[in-house]
Amino acid sequence: LLYTIKFEIVMSDISSLPDEEILALLHSGSLKHYSLEHHLAPSRAVQLRKQYLLADHPDSVRNSVPFEGYPHYDIATKSCCDGVIGFLPVPLGLAGPLLINGREFSVPIATTEGALVASLSRGCRAVSQSGGIQSTCSYFGMTRAPLLKLPCIQTCKAAADWFSDPSHVTQITREFESTSHHAKLRSVTPKQAGKLLFIRVVAATGDAMGMNMISKGCEKIIEFLKTVEVFKDMIVLSLSGNYCVDKKASAMNWINHRGYSVNCEVTLPAKVIASVLKTSAGALSELNFSKNHVGSSLAGCIGGNNAHAANIVSGLFLATGQDIAQAGTSAMTMVITELVGDGDLYVSATMPCIEVMITGKRCKVVWAVFGPIQLFDLLIVTIPLT
Repeated sequence: LLYTIKFEIVMSDISSLPDEEILALLHSGSLKHYSLEHHLAPSRAVQLRKQYLLADHPDSVRNSVPFEGYPHYDIATKSCCDGVIGFLPVPLGLAGPLLINGREFSVPIATTEGALVASLSRGCRAVSQSGGIQSTCSYFGMTRAPLLKLPCIQTCKAAADWFSDPSHVTQITREFESTSHHAKLRSVTPKQAGKLLFIRVVAATGDAMGMNMISKGCEKIIEFLKTVEVFKDMIVLSLSGNYCVDKKASAMNWINHRGYSVNCEVTLPAKVIASVLKTSAGALSELNFSKNHVGSSLAGCIGGNNAHAANIVSGLFLATGQDIAQAGTSAMTMVITELVGDGDLYVSATMPCIEVMITGKRCKVVWAVFGPIQLFDLLIVTIPLT
């Protein structure tokens, strides 16, 4: 009993213990490394976790991972990453200036690919000397598609038909929107495959990218469906059935959009093409068709009608605190070129699936470094003209 009392006293005031005693508690299993932030300042928790996890690997290259001097562990360890042992500094460059809808921007690119920022800056220079980019943006909402299993195909068909009744949609809309002041249900589309029922939910999520928000709303919908007779024997296989489609290039998102859909255009004069890009409108147009359309079609690419949009989107996402896993889908881009005038080149880029947040914990980590940059304007103009 005395030992138990002493142990509880120690565990209630871990922050007062020296590092050696905390490490001893970790090694004995009395304290779990993932709970260190509950007892210690974030920076000290990271330092001790690193010592504990790498104790048996003193020569590991992971020991060289820096952990001191990072000012935002309080946000990162709560919302952005688990089991933090440090941070990896990524080189950051500024491309531009880029003229968009009459405004100039410098574009932050975090990358380890040499010459990417220089190449992008050359494209920005060509665009700016041509009068700049004009862009339009439409918001289609975030998606999530729960996956249900019904007893037989007849019951599954009846469950799918249930959503065709407007009064039923009104009911699930009320349930969905009760989970957030920002979430607004836009549509619910069922898709049957045998006994499986995929329910693609589309919702507006404000300035957040909205994956957590829409997931909570879908959970509420599922809870409600359990009270409906036709769904009483359903089995919930997954909150996401890959019919959203999340973090995968897909025809679904290419056609129906997800997040923001952006179109950009610019007309490059012949003299700018010659002086800045060192080529001609005819050569660029032929290359775009032969490579970005014929080549990508032969390869079976979805949304791959571009040179390397993923490079720019990934670099911009890393620099602005976006979900880097969304870069593959957000980079789906079609570049169209047309010879106009006397050797000029019209170029447009269509990006139907840009999945970004304008506010959120990851953005706050970045904004604390860069200040309140015009994130939205930057994220809708990743036209691959390099």
